[in-house]
Amino acid sequence: MQRRDFLRNAAVAGAGALVAPRLALHAAAPRYLALHPFVEANPGAVFIMRTDVGSKVDTAAKLEAGRTFASRVFSASDTAGVPFSHALAVKPNLTCTFGTGGTADGMGIRTDVAFTEGVLEAIIGLGYPSSNVWMREGAWAGDGYCPDERLVGDSVAMAGRLGVHLLDFASGRTIDQMIFDSLEEGTEVIWKDVPDGVVFRRLGFSAPFNADASWTLNIAKMKSHSMGLTLAVKNLQGTVVSPLVRFCEGIDATAGHLATVRAHFHDDLESRIAPLYERHRAEGYVRWDRPGRGPTGGFGMETWAQRTCDAHSVTGEGLHVVEAIYSRNGNGFVKGPGDGDTPQEFLSNMIIFGRDAFLVDLVAFWIGGQEPGNFGLFHIARERGLLDRINPHTVPLFTWESDGPREATLRTIDRVPLLNPYLRRDFEGQTEAEYHLVDEPYDYGTSGIGADGSSDEISLRVVETGGGAITIECELREAGDVTLELFDATGRLMLRRDEGMLPAGRRVLHAGFDAPSGTYFCRVAQRGPRRSLPVTTRFSVRH
Repeated sequence: MQRRDFLRNAAVAGAGALVAPRLALHAAAPRYLALHPFVEANPGAVFIMRTDVGSKVDTAAKLEAGRTFASRVFSASDTAGVPFSHALAVKPNLTCTFGTGGTADGMGIRTDVAFTEGVLEAIIGLGYPSSNVWMREGAWAGDGYCPDERLVGDSVAMAGRLGVHLLDFASGRTIDQMIFDSLEEGTEVIWKDVPDGVVFRRLGFSAPFNADASWTLNIAKMKSHSMGLTLAVKNLQGTVVSPLVRFCEGIDATAGHLATVRAHFHDDLESRIAPLYERHRAEGYVRWDRPGRGPTGGFGMETWAQRTCDAHSVTGEGLHVVEAIYSRNGNGFVKGPGDGDTPQEFLSNMIIFGRDAFLVDLVAFWIGGQEPGNFGLFHIARERGLLDRINPHTVPLFTWESDGPREATLRTIDRVPLLNPYLRRDFEGQTEAEYHLVDEPYDYGTSGIGADGSSDEISLRVVETGGGAITIECELREAGDVTLELFDATGRLMLRRDEGMLPAGRRVLHAGFDAPSGTYFCRVAQRGPRRSLPVTTRFSVRH
């Protein structure tokens, strides 16, 4: 659906759709949790709500940000929405923190606890029974990655303050007692067949996720990871029971599971995945040529992406949120490009949300400094019918103001570049840093929008190639530091050169470029008084 169709939907919804409806005097008691009608009417849109938090440790401000978000996006209704009798299945990112989750250094590994508390407090304040709110984290199961992490941080205390479920199950047992072979169907695990599964035949979700009478509120954290960024799509991985939750393991590790676990996978994983990997690599999936069958190699990334799409193919509807009050780079846990190999964090003050997890991630990946077309996950999701586009600039986008949504473009949104270790180019003579941006130019085809949303602040064209050199002509709207980069068709960086401070106006750049015949990309980036997007153009070399 194109942006004009969304605006047509807004007109159908009426002017009243821009402000949450008020209950009429003497109306019946509310029985439903309703999404804002504009969000409900536009499931293919992505929304950005800005926050105003001055420090990541300002608990009061983060609580208020959560309350504000929920009060603007949800309302109580007596006619339609999520019935109060349903299980509200809430998935914050509560992953392993290596014991640091309760500290200022480690809190950014997880979705912010205060923000989550503010959201749930507001929802409960609308009348949703706290006894029907269930939070889950698959890594905390008795046979999970890090069962003792349930004791780290403030999440358990927060659940106690709100009166919601976190550690307990309807069976009467607790999460540390959850062992795969003893799970009770219905109260502890929800089993789903995966009819079109590439990796899985059947998947188990931590109850009540994906139960018939449930609705999902997915609240991810804005941070980087070895899979690029771990946002709305990957966060739902944590709803799967252990050890099926180990999506990042390669198929060789999968083969080592007990027979009771392997029964939920297809028998012939090698013959199912290898042809897909080889085809996608031949089709030019960016970085798919990195050796390795685990999560740091192209074959392993194919496996992870197929597992992820298997899970999303049987996941129910809900709302997908990326908490980006502050964002974190690095490996997703305690390592990163900062001093002493530590992650770095940045106040980004935004909440990114929508009904479609993949579309939310397309936008959030771009905001996080990446070029989404470079990630095989999105291509595989589109191939499998879970996504209808890859270019983030074609996703209908709205900022959420105090009076409701306003149409926006990505050019108006500040980016927060997050260095990450995704499929590092450190082989065959390449020397990419361990933590890097996956921002190589990507040709999205004939959409009319450049690889990274080419702006009118810089015009660019390659005027001459040959003789081991290249001449580039660009028009700068303002003075600023300029960087020139040249890439091959696979996105491999061939040349990067700082041109220094250049004045506004027409500029001609020359660079040595002795390259074989083929297709290449030229990118010029400028840092001036105003934020300026890099601009990319494609050119050919013929000998």
